[in-house]
Amino acid sequence: MKDVILQTCGLGKTYSRFNALEDINMTIRKGQIYGFIGQNGAGKTTLLRIITGLASKSRGSLEIFGEREERKIELARRRIGCIIDTPVFYPDKTAWANLEIDRIQKGIPGRECIEKVLAMAGLRDTGKKKVRNFSLGMKQRLGIAMALLGDPELLILDEPINGLDPMGIVEIREMLRKLNVEYGVTILISSHILSELYQLATCYGIIHGGRLIQQITAAELSSHCKKFLYIKVDDAAKATVVIDKILNTTNYKVMPDNVIRLYDYLERSGKVSTALALEGVAVEQIVPMGDDLETYFSKVVGGGTNA
Repeated sequence: MKDVILQTCGLGKTYSRFNALEDINMTIRKGQIYGFIGQNGAGKTTLLRIITGLASKSRGSLEIFGEREERKIELARRRIGCIIDTPVFYPDKTAWANLEIDRIQKGIPGRECIEKVLAMAGLRDTGKKKVRNFSLGMKQRLGIAMALLGDPELLILDEPINGLDPMGIVEIREMLRKLNVEYGVTILISSHILSELYQLATCYGIIHGGRLIQQITAAELSSHCKKFLYIKVDDAAKATVVIDKILNTTNYKVMPDNVIRLYDYLERSGKVSTALALEGVAVEQIVPMGDDLETYFSKVVGGGTNA
């Protein structure tokens, strides 16, 4: 399909007798911000290195921009920008000078691209300031600016907000959102900071023990993590009339076995049970439910703390 930028099928990687990756089936579509999540050692960086050509696969197939032949994949990788390892800078040079050196090394013609990526990364006003005097957040943005040289259609970032203070995290988040929305860059980003990915990603891939165990959209994830009142009654039809007419809300979902999920009145369950009881509806159970993001991912991978 034309909108598929990256696809793997049965992809695996073995080091000696250790299977670092096994049967990875990943699909990334144009325009997505794909949040890649997994515990330490789950295989995130190994997969990113295979995609970018820094490591070879042991089995399975890899397709980039519709190309599957190795020679054509190498050409297709020119349309990818990435930060897999920590970017290396010349600390006594400016952002512009660092980008100029990188541009020459990559064989990109013309210097116009430097001003463009400086603007995209929010570094246009750094002037003669040396990189050694940059904050960690500015250095991360400079690294992303280097990855943007050559106008990549896919940007791959491995832990780009790791170690940043809250302000730096916000800056990177807003920068990536702008790159995606205004410049049309598709982004594959791995991160341990789930709360930040939740504010940024449009879909997610969860890897555990070298296997991609789930791909899920942001809408599906929100549905899983949404808080609600779990209400079990003797007559769901009668209860919905009470919720509609007396509690004055339609923000609920009727489930099997006379169960209702009510997404309002989360802090006023007593009012809900009273209203139902006064109208002759027997309430067998009413309790708040719903996972936060970290709890959901921990459940998916079967426990653990470093999602």
